Amino acid sequence: MPESPIKTLAELKGKTVAINAAVMPEPFASVAEQQDGAVPLADTNQGATTSFPVEGYVVTKHWAQKYPHMLAAFYQALEQGQQIADTDRTAVENAMEAPPKPLAVSGDTAGLMSLDEYPVGTGAVGDVDQPSLQRVVDVMQQFIGFDPSFKISTMLMSGR
Repeated sequence: MPESPIKTLAELKGKTVAINAAVMPEPFASVAEQQDGAVPLADTNQGATTSFPVEGYVVTKHWAQKYPHMLAAFYQALEQGQQIADTDRTAVENAMEAPPKPLAVSGDTAGLMSLDEYPVGTGAVGDVDQPSLQRVVDVMQQFIGFDPSFKISTMLMSGR
């Protein structure tokens, strides 16, 4: 916050910080900056964390086998949305302004916020970037002691 004595990441050394207070995705970061005067200490979408996968959609193998058409329809809609998000900033801004309060953001905020990258796959259901997902596991293993034997491939369907 503007009145905080901490102005750089280095000044956090030895301090305890709640994770949710430390990292804010869009549009929350832009809203906090505009409404509360929050001051960003670092851009976490650079260097080793550029295009770092922070969210996704998962179903069980059983569900995917039982509802293949529903899975394909969801995947197609997701791909269409990703394509729009990658190519039409105005559509993204309009979508951010459209939800009812308190979910909507102002036009000013929508125009200022940085947009995430939305990778568009080959169109095959189950098309995932396994090395990118393994990066998440690797970071969890390095920093929070996640099971060192776990590999992301155990969660993915093969042959699709």
